[in-house]
Amino acid sequence: MSERKEFRDLAEPDAAREAIASLDLSPETERVPLVDARGRVLAERLDADRDVPGFDRASMDGYAVKARDTFGADEADPVILDLVGEVHAGVEPTVEVGEGKAVEISTGAVMPLGADAVVMVERTDEHESPRDSERASGEAASRVEIRTSLAPGDHVMLAGADVSAGQRALGPGTRLTAREIGLLSALGVDEVPVRGKPKVGIISTGDELVRPGNPLSDQSGQIYDVNSYTIATAVEEAGGKPILYPHAGDDYDEMERLLLEAEAECDLVLSSGSTSASAVDVIYRVIESQGELLLHGVAVKPGKPMLIGRFPDSAYVGLPGYPVSALTIFRTFVAPAIRNAAGVPEPTTATIEARMAVEERYGEGRMRLMPTGLVEDETGRVLAYPVDKGSGATTSLVEADGVVTVEPDTAYLAEGESVEVRLFSPDVRPPSVFGVGEDDPAFSRLLDTLDSPRYLALGSREGLRRLRNGVPDFAVATGDSDASEGTELASYSREWGLVVPAGNPEEIEGLADLVERDLTFINRGTDSGLRTTLGNAVADLAEERGTTRHELVESISGFEMTVKAHESPARKVAAGFADTGLGLRSTAEKLDLGFVPLGEETVRVLANPARERKDGMAELRAALESELVGVLRDLPGVRP
Repeated sequence: MSERKEFRDLAEPDAAREAIASLDLSPETERVPLVDARGRVLAERLDADRDVPGFDRASMDGYAVKARDTFGADEADPVILDLVGEVHAGVEPTVEVGEGKAVEISTGAVMPLGADAVVMVERTDEHESPRDSERASGEAASRVEIRTSLAPGDHVMLAGADVSAGQRALGPGTRLTAREIGLLSALGVDEVPVRGKPKVGIISTGDELVRPGNPLSDQSGQIYDVNSYTIATAVEEAGGKPILYPHAGDDYDEMERLLLEAEAECDLVLSSGSTSASAVDVIYRVIESQGELLLHGVAVKPGKPMLIGRFPDSAYVGLPGYPVSALTIFRTFVAPAIRNAAGVPEPTTATIEARMAVEERYGEGRMRLMPTGLVEDETGRVLAYPVDKGSGATTSLVEADGVVTVEPDTAYLAEGESVEVRLFSPDVRPPSVFGVGEDDPAFSRLLDTLDSPRYLALGSREGLRRLRNGVPDFAVATGDSDASEGTELASYSREWGLVVPAGNPEEIEGLADLVERDLTFINRGTDSGLRTTLGNAVADLAEERGTTRHELVESISGFEMTVKAHESPARKVAAGFADTGLGLRSTAEKLDLGFVPLGEETVRVLANPARERKDGMAELRAALESELVGVLRDLPGVRP
């Protein structure tokens, strides 16, 4: 049996930060075309090698003149100059302005020789010359009347007025936005020296992982590789360049090959999985044999099995295998190092202040990075609530908006206590409306008509519990739920029963068959309102038979075999894992399965009384009034 690597001496979080800060992630300078330079960071100072503009130019449409020819002119006593030509932008002047002369000029045009000012066209009038003899002799055919006095330089941008040759244009560390790109364009720069993006190799390990797009075997316990894609995206957000390497199993030689290949090509190598105390976790041994192991295990939750090491030519960080843990640890410890190497500052909007929506107790004695969701109350104040479905729950990635750091000596966070939430992305915004409750296909369709809602299908019981705690804006409940839990916004009924294979080969007719026959059954979870409705039906059957609900439940094979979503029992039946399952008529018909009806139950949408004036709730109310009937019409077994 292989020796297991235990976490006997967990490092403090600050030690992990120091270890990562000691790693050299600095990439080489790159030269990129100006068109690709947006968002990059200058690696060195850029000086102007020419004046901008490179010539004296008119700053408005009008007439180029000698300023002294206009001295004393005003509306009552204008001066009249001979018009001897015109100059347009982008054309070299071919005329010269002499005494008593003027040249028509366009904005941006080169000032003709002899001119030192421009009079705007609004302060002039142009006149045809009345003297035919002047035309014949080649003198000006038109004259311009000028009704204002000018000083030398009026309405003229002198050469180098914007940027002068030799002047420092931009310094190292400047992040290139549209403004800087415009300046570099004006200087004629077509290629820019920028800080290279740290190359970050990403390797996911574990025999159970399969890349999306490939077939998956549930029977073998396979799962899709989530970390490669979430971490790659997070690397890009931090300013790095992710490089995905082929998936590695738990084979030592293959891991070593991929790690060394990535080490030779990247500034930083990240792996996820194979860092915990398991007999198959061998990455730490690769690091010890090929480089230097700096740290193994950090006193932080989630993410204790973190690993930091140094190869001869690159750095290494091992992330936990669970997606939420991996992303949380990456953003907390690794992303700052990548941003520093890339010269990308942490966005100022990456943290917000919020108030705890509920009390959260904690007492494990190590730092906790608590995944946190956000919701706004009726006044627009941001509230934070814990999102904790277990480290392995990938849905927490989208249900959580950020992380609250809970220090080791914190016993609890009080309701209303101010906390700082580090957002997973600067683009994160609280949902327009937030609900919790029953997993219902009709309501799921209604949500599609709303703008950025968030709905957690955790079951009627959990929805009502959270509604009582005041966290969500609304709850959706069925079964024997009490409408007094909140303000009822709408209700409808759905037909429930037993989902069976197409054709009902076992000829199941009702609950009595489950009790009396050797049939396998798949149930819903205890938080589901549909499960409660079934339990009440079983109790009624027990009363009819003069027995107890418990005795009937004990006689149903699989009654305690529960699955999460409303389609899950039906899919188990379709796959041949059970004879029948608890479900809805709409689900059975969607999956082309048979259905044995057992009754109807009411679905209620209940508002948090304290949030009824919230804008998102007004949108929900409007959707229930205008869209619900159409949604119900399209689903079998559902009616208003």
